[in-house]
Amino acid sequence: MQVVVVGGGVSGLGSALVLARQGHAVTVVERDDTPMPQSADEAFEWDRRGAPQVRHSHAFLARLVGLLRTRYADVYAELLAQGATEMRFGDDLPPTITDFERQPDDDELVMLACRRTTFEWVLRRTAIAEGGVAFRTGVGVDGLLTEPGEAGVPRVVGVHLADGATIGAELTVVAAGRRSALSEWLAAAGCAAVAEEVDDTGIVYFSRFYRLLPGADYPPRTGPIGGDLGYLKYGVFVGDNQTFSVTLATPTVDDELRKRLADPAVFDECARQLVATAPWLDGRATPLTGEVHVMAGLINRWRDHVVNDAPVATGLLPVGDAVLCTNPLYGRGCSTAFWSAHLMADAVAAHPDDATAMALAYDAALSTEIFPWYRAGVDQDNEARRVAAAHLQGDDPDGDSTDPRTFMRSVFREGLLPALRSDAVVLRAFFRSLNLLSSPDAMMKDADVSARVLAAWQDRENRRPETELGPKHRNELLALLPA
Repeated sequence: MQVVVVGGGVSGLGSALVLARQGHAVTVVERDDTPMPQSADEAFEWDRRGAPQVRHSHAFLARLVGLLRTRYADVYAELLAQGATEMRFGDDLPPTITDFERQPDDDELVMLACRRTTFEWVLRRTAIAEGGVAFRTGVGVDGLLTEPGEAGVPRVVGVHLADGATIGAELTVVAAGRRSALSEWLAAAGCAAVAEEVDDTGIVYFSRFYRLLPGADYPPRTGPIGGDLGYLKYGVFVGDNQTFSVTLATPTVDDELRKRLADPAVFDECARQLVATAPWLDGRATPLTGEVHVMAGLINRWRDHVVNDAPVATGLLPVGDAVLCTNPLYGRGCSTAFWSAHLMADAVAAHPDDATAMALAYDAALSTEIFPWYRAGVDQDNEARRVAAAHLQGDDPDGDSTDPRTFMRSVFREGLLPALRSDAVVLRAFFRSLNLLSSPDAMMKDADVSARVLAAWQDRENRRPETELGPKHRNELLALLPA
């Protein structure tokens, strides 16, 4: 089958690799015209204007790592050879967990410490060497080629390029990212409207990368790796080749904090005031870039290309951010992008001669496997916006003891968080959820895990108060930052 893939990011490269290894001839069309770097550090300087998020923090979760280890042993080995490292569950446990016993399925719980640019660079190198993948770079796609299909549903037979050329294809995979104009292309081709749900994440994202100084080591990773103060969310992400990144996220409505954190000196000082990030900025590392990378306009979005049980077009399958965007703080973007590429390829393999069945099978897989994670993220962001708004107004988000949300936040702070530091069963369940290996509600539905969390919460009066992960009130933090 002749396949054209629109977009050369993680979902596009994942699509190209899996389809090429199924025996299809693949052409990847990538708008950015960037020569291939020669090293991971050169890749960090890659000019990827079409993917502005590449210089923000990324997490490569066990769901993605499992696909690499089982289906792309060569890619995984190359990532490790280029400086990526494994982070295995059980290797960096808090010293307060004394009941840990390794379980057989713990072998699945492996994350990858790697910069997004390094990951994408290795994927592209592999795709170029594959033999069944060709690249057309430096030109974008501006429309679809269609012809009449069955039951009045248009069939996509290729793409139209911005330079006037066309590429014919039996299958078009759109992996053009969060800025994808696919809905507009489909409308121009006379297709039915795509069903779309959009919800603002309510945050602005700030990231900065660092490299350890010669002879320096990462801080112990037995404590928290991030925190949510209500008015500020933050995290630290280990990268490849002695690098790491820190990300801070402010509510979109907090203009003052947004403006101040864009200053590198303020950003660094803020990170030094936060429990999880302070040890990383204690003089052991130097910034890789002079600027703070800022990303706004962050949305949760789900696009359903099957409407009323019929695809809006056949011969076309969207993957990655062209289907769903989620809050980057949850670190799911690359993993769901690569995952969706393989759900797509599974549908292609199952229905190679029936374009309608192919589209329906892929849509069903997305709805079953990935949509629940999208919905969970939206619900979490809605609650986070409520809390952030209360902080900005100087109110206590937990001031109403009759509000069920106050109880749930108390259970999270004084039940789940302490249980994660003392109970291996709860920590394992949490990490399986974090890594997309269980359903979003698996912890809540597990009677044993729920009982352990509630027991920790009920014992809260017998413990020392929980350590704050940073200044409790927004004004306290602002007073600590440079003017």
